[in-house]
Amino acid sequence: MSNQNPAISLPDSKGWLGGLLRNRLVLVGGCLLVLLGLAALTAPVWVKAGLLLDPAQQFPTGLDEDGMPVKASGQFLVGTDNLGRDVFSRAVHGTRVSLTVGVAGMLTAMLIGVVVGVVAGVMDGRTLHLHPSSLPWHWLDVKLERGMVSLFLIIGFVCWPGMVRVIRAQVLSVKEREFIMASRALGASDARLIFGHVLPNILPTIIVMAAMLTANTIMLEAGLSYLGIGVPAPAPTWGAMITDGQPYFITAPHLVIVPGLAIVVTVLAFNLIGQGLQEVLDPKRKG
Repeated sequence: MSNQNPAISLPDSKGWLGGLLRNRLVLVGGCLLVLLGLAALTAPVWVKAGLLLDPAQQFPTGLDEDGMPVKASGQFLVGTDNLGRDVFSRAVHGTRVSLTVGVAGMLTAMLIGVVVGVVAGVMDGRTLHLHPSSLPWHWLDVKLERGMVSLFLIIGFVCWPGMVRVIRAQVLSVKEREFIMASRALGASDARLIFGHVLPNILPTIIVMAAMLTANTIMLEAGLSYLGIGVPAPAPTWGAMITDGQPYFITAPHLVIVPGLAIVVTVLAFNLIGQGLQEVLDPKRKG
């Protein structure tokens, strides 16, 4: 998304909703996301009902005579991993981790990015002087233990600088419009300009960026899990599943293909939604 493009305006609700329902990218991405969301929410229910195997259980029949993972069978839908656990069940439960961390990381990055970007854009040309000794550095004196909360905070703090640049550019573009100049000439405060004029006009950009950023945070979570610094075991994560399955890729490729495909489908869903929203909210950029 180019920083030089003007902020896009949010159409009326009927036209916006109608455009979403007619947009194929949004429909396909939305259907994929609904399926993933249902899988994440209902996975524990499926286990209790006996429709899905326990992702942490090591089955005696999950390994062959040589101690190798078994392939798809009547008991195991796509096969087992190196510890005899059901790969399909672990991939379904991995959806819970990826969506939770991805969405939470996106919200963290967007919250910081929007606040800093809007303030920086509105105060463009005015300097905010802060002495280093006056900053609350003691807030940073915390020890984060490995877990979902620590992970999405790290992802959020990594991703927010990119959001600031785009949001600030959009705010600077909106500030040049006549109604903003008129409001400022009438004595409108910065707070009134931000909440009454700036935020409503950059809201479509924020929505599109949120969808695109979620895809990036999910890939980042998978990458961290692949490196062994994601959510710790025994929680199943797609990145960790790929790491564990790499040594068996030749004899049991499902160990890598299944979690890899799950990552691709999830990222694709959010990218399709983001591209579709961009077309609906800014018809000039369609195609």
